[in-house]
Amino acid sequence: MPQRRSDRLFDLIQTLRDGRLHRGRDLADKLGISLRTLYRDMDTLIATGIPIEGERGLGYMMTAPITLPPLSLSLQELEALHLGLSVVAKASDPDMAAAADTLATKIDAVLPEDRAAPASGQGFAVYPFADAARGFVHMAPIRAAIRSRRKIEITYRSEGADTKRIIRPLQIEYWGRIWTLTAWCELRDGFRVFRVDRIGTLDVSFDTFEEEPGKTLADYLALQEKD
Repeated sequence: MPQRRSDRLFDLIQTLRDGRLHRGRDLADKLGISLRTLYRDMDTLIATGIPIEGERGLGYMMTAPITLPPLSLSLQELEALHLGLSVVAKASDPDMAAAADTLATKIDAVLPEDRAAPASGQGFAVYPFADAARGFVHMAPIRAAIRSRRKIEITYRSEGADTKRIIRPLQIEYWGRIWTLTAWCELRDGFRVFRVDRIGTLDVSFDTFEEEPGKTLADYLALQEKD
């Protein structure tokens, strides 16, 4: 089954976040798409305000993450804003639906760069609101599990198949209407980044976890620096 365009854009962001220069041909081969399709995808990402530099024939690289300043909007306030826009975007009134999209684009335009903070956002205008809306129901229990260091049991859909996993939740990040959960996955015995909208069921366990060497958020971030 061909990969959805929104999934491809997410994969491109995940690849480019290492800050290195990537040739267009290498990116296209990795995603299994034509070079022409890759160029269209890159034009879309650049147009939504994601800090990507480069051009056709030379390659592309992400210069810095875009984050929302913590004094302006908290994570919960940003989540509430997404929920409100998702409702309006699906309204029967075409003018209101169009206004939701233009508002998202305007928010993109004023997001400041913050090189010091971990990546927590990449713009509003990349993904359909419906994708993010599917994951909103899980956000509160995920945040609670991160704070209390409780394990989570989830069913997760990836590549058309559902798997059941027990994970240690570490961090929530935002990627243009898509929220991701960075966790230590006990099934894969390694770090994994889960799209929250692909989580089917989620149960917070009574089992807590302690920080262990090699399984912490700091360890994950250190690996990202090396890759």
